[in-house]
Amino acid sequence: MKIGIVGSGDVARSLGKGFVDLGHDVFIGSRHPEKKELDAWKKHAGKKGQTGSTTEAADFGDIVILAIAWHAAENVLAQIRPESSGKIVIDVTNPLQFNDDEPPTLAVGHTISGGELVQQSLPDSHVVKTLNIINHAHMIQPNYSEGTPTMFMCGDNASAKDHTRDLLEELGWKDVVDIGEIEKSRLLEPLCLLWIEYGVARDTWDHAISILQT
Repeated sequence: MKIGIVGSGDVARSLGKGFVDLGHDVFIGSRHPEKKELDAWKKHAGKKGQTGSTTEAADFGDIVILAIAWHAAENVLAQIRPESSGKIVIDVTNPLQFNDDEPPTLAVGHTISGGELVQQSLPDSHVVKTLNIINHAHMIQPNYSEGTPTMFMCGDNASAKDHTRDLLEELGWKDVVDIGEIEKSRLLEPLCLLWIEYGVARDTWDHAISILQT
């Protein structure tokens, strides 16, 4: 499969490496494709990886991964709208707002979510929110000694969610839970804040969320 990743930060590079290792062709698109942080990824990916602009990545992918900082979302979404038309867009972002010496807060919530805003900005695409409640280092083949981590997803298109589930399972996620339409991003994005607060309280960023049953 051809996967276009819009974004070039830690999340984008980790997912890009994971997809390349699974045999997919990956194009990482950035507003700054010349950035040195991409050199190691390009060396690892070899012929399976390419880099370029955000629009080139969206055009390349059969599936598009949105992995950008929220402050850049409005401009980037406007750029990739034509190229992502008709495609599945997997949104792994969180609408975080950072303040000096304070924990991050959500820029939107309660009556609207980042996932919904992404879908509104890409009306001709099928947006699925997922992978926003885990450290990028554990998005691929998550392995925890104390249990099986849970990954939630939501979106309006059933077929898009089926394809996303297949990709998540390919990445090693064994407990994938579809919680409904894209509006349920209003639940998943605050869950990221809880994940952050737990990390601060326990001084770790290697934790995951798991739903336990008796």
